[in-house]
Amino acid sequence: MLSALILVFSAALLLFYLQAACERIFQRRFEERLAEPIVEANKLSFPRLRRALETGDTPMDSAGFQRELKHDFVTLTYLLRNAGNQRRHLSGAERTGAIYFRIVCGLMPASRLFGMKGRSLLLKMASVLEFYANLLGERTKRVRFVQLATEQDRA
Repeated sequence: MLSALILVFSAALLLFYLQAACERIFQRRFEERLAEPIVEANKLSFPRLRRALETGDTPMDSAGFQRELKHDFVTLTYLLRNAGNQRRHLSGAERTGAIYFRIVCGLMPASRLFGMKGRSLLLKMASVLEFYANLLGERTKRVRFVQLATEQDRA
């Protein structure tokens, strides 16, 4: 009994520290709206879902919202690994965000079990995706700048 209590307490403490670390990572501000071109080019749905969750105008379909957010997550992680990334893997901050996203996804069934709609969990998932889209926008902006600089050097 005591070992189970220690295990539960340790898991809760780990989740608390992970959430605190992710909040620090996601506090990073970008100088401009870098996510918009990425969202439009890849037809991502997380901005629309985030607005719907924040305003509460649309009926809550947490399973459908979660499915769409997972699809956006797969798309963005693929792009972060392969677009303008010579190492072909996620950085430490990106990996931490991915772990956090998956844990929040895992908590969704528990929130339904306790009768919660999971709106705050879906908003956390959307914030991870917004951070990823901004990172990707920043990366593509940097790659375009390097390409322009090399083209000018050749001319």
